[in-house]
Amino acid sequence: MRFLSAVDTSASGLTAQRLRMDIISNNLANVNTTRSGSLDPDGNVIPYRRQLPVFMARPAATGSFDLALAEAIVRQTPVYQGGGVRVVSIVDDQASFKLVYDPQHPDAIRNGPEAGYVRLPNVNPVTEMVDMISATRAYEANVTAINAVKTMAAKALEIGR
Repeated sequence: MRFLSAVDTSASGLTAQRLRMDIISNNLANVNTTRSGSLDPDGNVIPYRRQLPVFMARPAATGSFDLALAEAIVRQTPVYQGGGVRVVSIVDDQASFKLVYDPQHPDAIRNGPEAGYVRLPNVNPVTEMVDMISATRAYEANVTAINAVKTMAAKALEIGR
């Protein structure tokens, strides 16, 4: 059954990286979106905020609580047995917005020290593309791991012939 847990671990990585790529695509699609649908306390529009996924290790599945407890008592030191990864939340990047002076823009700030400036999203296309490459490489690594497990299983079946 360890063979199936290896596939399950890589599959969780595929799912997490696919979601990461979806979030990056959403960020790139909204790179010029000056309206998110909400207003700040002064009544000015708030632009789109970059989103980031938060990953967390998924605990390995064990047979039962009794088995896990017995193993922990015998070992006395925690050993992480990979169970994959999961996305626990999607958070907004709290970095400051870019300001561009354009007093004719309909979303320009009307009052205060930033009057005439337009707030643009805190999305940097270069950063997003680097993140996209990283997510693509991680996705490919998980596919390679699944293919390696499949190859090992096929070789193990050939031994029995």
